[in-house]
Amino acid sequence: MKQFKLGNSGLSTSPIVFGCNVFGWTIDEKQSFSILDEFIDLGFETLDTADVYSRWAKGNEGGESERIIGSWMKSKGNRHNINLITKVGSDMGQGSRDLTEAYIIKAVEASLTRLQTDYIDLYLTHWDDDTTPVEETLGAYQKLMDAGKVKAIGACNLSFERLTASIQAHKQRGLPKYEVFQPEYNLYDRAGFEQGVANICEEEGMGVICYYALAMGFLTGKYRSDEDLGKSVRGGGIAKKYLNERGMRILEGLDAISEAKGVSQAAVALAWLIHQPVITAPIASATKSSHLQAFSEAANLQLSEEELLLLDTASAY
Repeated sequence: MKQFKLGNSGLSTSPIVFGCNVFGWTIDEKQSFSILDEFIDLGFETLDTADVYSRWAKGNEGGESERIIGSWMKSKGNRHNINLITKVGSDMGQGSRDLTEAYIIKAVEASLTRLQTDYIDLYLTHWDDDTTPVEETLGAYQKLMDAGKVKAIGACNLSFERLTASIQAHKQRGLPKYEVFQPEYNLYDRAGFEQGVANICEEEGMGVICYYALAMGFLTGKYRSDEDLGKSVRGGGIAKKYLNERGMRILEGLDAISEAKGVSQAAVALAWLIHQPVITAPIASATKSSHLQAFSEAANLQLSEEELLLLDTASAY
């Protein structure tokens, strides 16, 4: 399968990254193992998780996703074939986000233990802790990279100012560079990234892997009215944001191309992201085989200039 460079990290990824937030939340360990097996069998290899997944679920404490991935990799003996992304900085019970050196050094050991590995391919700042200087955070990452525990670093959700400060710290003080950025970005949620850090990501040659690629399931086409919102645990959060004139316009565009190409709406939405020059690969989750079919469709789908224009126009803001 075609590979795409993740900035200048030396790492690469296939066109779809698996979002592992569902493990230990909407699917259990046995189901997670099955989905992971299918994902790998389709030719993909990049997994995106975080220490905090899925702390929000009743009875969870965080680390559930990492534990499942670690157990699966051990059972398969396939760690060397997996491109593994995890994150640090979220509230894991300490009461606030934390990117201090002391916390990062401690947190990475916990993640490595849960993942049953001695290195992380790509370690991301999950959420900003703006009380900690970027130099301290990057210095902690330098120690982890020097120790061979982390190959490369990236960041999620940083403001333009904090990302810029981090890049300047790299250039002026020789600290590690964030090689990958992870924003929220999809056909509906475009403005935040496009009007925010998209230009600096492009200028700095950063890889971009975007989350909520299917807008919490809205871009699959299964949510078209208030009556549809009970179809999943995510449905209730979609109504106010997506069920409006612009949302329906986007679904009409997806429907038209989906029918013409003989693929799912989800595949078209993911393919639109793959075709964006600044995007390296979208992140998408799956809880059943039919979801994974959309991944394969998207990876092989070529959209014409006319089809891209149709989607760009439908999703204009």
